[in-house]
Amino acid sequence: MRRAAGFTLLEVLLATSLLAAAMALGFATLRAAAATAQRGEAIAERNERIRAVSDFLRRRIGGAQGIVFELDPGTGASKRFEGDENSMRFVADLPDYLGRGGPQLHAFGVGRGATGGLDLLVEFRMVQGGQVLVGSAARPPEALAEDLRQVRFAYRGLTGNDGFGPWERNWEDPRMLPVQVRVQVSDARGAWPDLIVALPMAGSFATNTDVQQ
Repeated sequence: MRRAAGFTLLEVLLATSLLAAAMALGFATLRAAAATAQRGEAIAERNERIRAVSDFLRRRIGGAQGIVFELDPGTGASKRFEGDENSMRFVADLPDYLGRGGPQLHAFGVGRGATGGLDLLVEFRMVQGGQVLVGSAARPPEALAEDLRQVRFAYRGLTGNDGFGPWERNWEDPRMLPVQVRVQVSDARGAWPDLIVALPMAGSFATNTDVQQ
């Protein structure tokens, strides 16, 4: 009588090893694909964050109007634009979706966030008759971007030959608007593209006049 054919122990062990190797390769491929997808999502999320913050800054800074928001207590000189490496203040129209609308003081600054990184902050306050209205802050400063590594502002005006001057960390004449503002930001993944914003109203205050608007 003929014996039924079957698998030897060696064949079973070999088949099991091949199956285990194939499963390990499949899991590794899945993990690599998931990691790639996560990296892609993180890059897309970061790019969207950069775009949204840059667009907001470009619109707000580019809309600076040169309206007086304060008088220097020592000299009585009008303040239309204040800026240093970590903060700046100016007046621009506020869209209705951000508040009550109309000209409001825009105050940008840098603060330490809850996670230990830097936050880019903005606050809006109403301006009337060349003064910021006391108690006009509708809400506390809001974070435009959080957990940053660096935020720096720089400013430049025109030279006597109508050429661009050098970038300065401090804007020296608050009676005048800078011609351009540069914003440099970096996060844990590296530096964002430099944002350079032109201020169309700067030409209206290119002389040392001190007429309130």
